[in-house]
Amino acid sequence: MNHDMLTCKKCLLYEMPDAKRYQNMYDYIANLDDDVKVPESVYQQRLSICKECDQLLAGMCRICGCYVEMRAVMKQRSCPAVDAKW
Repeated sequence: MNHDMLTCKKCLLYEMPDAKRYQNMYDYIANLDDDVKVPESVYQQRLSICKECDQLLAGMCRICGCYVEMRAVMKQRSCPAVDAKW
């Protein structure tokens, strides 16, 4: 079995075997001004909601195509579902 072909369907990017591939995104998030980001507790709550959502696929939202870790950190963003979950 080729492990390069395996992708965690219900994982966030940092949980995937090739998480280092996304380091630029994590650096970007870390360097955002605090006035743009939600508090860490809110961020983690949003991510936990995303992890339970059927629209999460390999770290991306199937509704809007974003990386949920990027969307969830921003104050001005919300869940893109018709009935937003956060």
